[in-house]
Amino acid sequence: MELKEIQNLIKFVAKSGATEVKLETKDFKITIKTGSERGDYSDDQPFTGTHGEHSNEVSTPQVIAPKVEAPVSAGIDKSKFLIIKSPIIGTFYRKSSPDTPPFVQVGDRINVGDTVCIIEAMKLFNEVESEVSGKIVEILVDDTTPVEFDQPLFLVDPTK
Repeated sequence: MELKEIQNLIKFVAKSGATEVKLETKDFKITIKTGSERGDYSDDQPFTGTHGEHSNEVSTPQVIAPKVEAPVSAGIDKSKFLIIKSPIIGTFYRKSSPDTPPFVQVGDRINVGDTVCIIEAMKLFNEVESEVSGKIVEILVDDTTPVEFDQPLFLVDPTK
C-alpha cells in the first residue's frame, strides 16, 4: 500500500465517524483508531527527529475555509480570517525538533508554500504547507497535542 493510499484511508476513516478500522493483507496490517478510544497518542512522547531526517515524510496540503468557527480574541472581526485546518489525524508539532524555533508565531507573515507545522501520523512526519498568504493571527492548538482531521490549527489574516 502506498503512502498516499494510507493517508486517504486515514481521511476516509476520520470522515466516516468510525472509531476503529482494521485492514490486513498478506504484506501488512494496519489499524486506525479515532475518537476517545485512541490510545496511540501521548502528550509526553517527545519529538526526537527533524523532518529532514525522515525519508517517508510528505507534504500534505491543508483544507482552508473562509469562515471561522474557532474562538478568537475579543473585539476582532473573525469573519475576515481564513483557517488552516489539519489535513489528517495525528500529533501537531510547531517545530521540526525540540531545539529549533517554531515554524510560525503569532504575527508572522506567511506565503503560499511556507511550512506552518508538522503532523505526525503513524510514525510519518507530514509537513503542512500554507495555501494562502497573510499574517498568523492565532495558533489554535498547543504543541505536541493530538489533532483530528479538519480541526482548525491557525487563523490567518489574508489582508496583511
